[in-house]
Amino acid sequence: MSDGTGAATGSGADADTGTDTGAGAGAAPGAGRRVRVVLVDDHRMFRTGVQAEIGRTEVTGVEVVGEAADVDQAVTVITATRPEVVLLDVHLPGGGGVEVLRRCASLLGAPEDPVRFLALSVSDAAEDVIGVIRGGARGYVTKTITGTDLVDSVFRVQEGDAVFSPRLAGFVLDAFASTDAPPVDEDLDRLTQREREVLRLIARGYAYKEIAKQLYISVKTVESHVSAVLRKLQLSNRHELTRWATARRLV
Repeated sequence: MSDGTGAATGSGADADTGTDTGAGAGAAPGAGRRVRVVLVDDHRMFRTGVQAEIGRTEVTGVEVVGEAADVDQAVTVITATRPEVVLLDVHLPGGGGVEVLRRCASLLGAPEDPVRFLALSVSDAAEDVIGVIRGGARGYVTKTITGTDLVDSVFRVQEGDAVFSPRLAGFVLDAFASTDAPPVDEDLDRLTQREREVLRLIARGYAYKEIAKQLYISVKTVESHVSAVLRKLQLSNRHELTRWATARRLV
């Protein structure tokens, strides 16, 4: 999806962000502090919801200075606005969050005022977490995070802290503690990033409607992805798919 980018235009309309926002982002975690943020996500509805939730600068201290829907847009907006923190989705058209990090490497490593990245994704897969952290992100939180906690995470990343949703930190510790390269799974490599997301949710017992809602896609698109996964893995039904995913510890 490519739906345009540009400077934020206020709090935006209310939208279902797919997160449990609780009471919303309350008082900023540190009165008087400010942080400039760019939102990178290929779902406009999600960006609008995050903007409405955390972008009330007078309340949260977060100023959303730009948005992007794919890799090229992200690099352009980040370079132009030089935010302090980028909220980065992992799966994006054009190469994903890792590609954004690669192309913004000089901004990450700037000796003064570096741009810091916080991954914000629906995926909690170990390879996604490890990939963006190796790419230079300072943290990784899932889209189940509340608005208040997301604001707090943004400020912590701005200050140089590493921030992770519960259980995800273990993936990073295990990965960096090991000197062994992860084995290549040729079957899994046949799948696109989106197909992997659908695969994991199917294996966890989600219904098509639930998957569509969580990934912000239509039920028909979910069905198409499932058909593609079954074809590529030479499986017959979702029960075989679940066994396949469980055997590889993808669930």
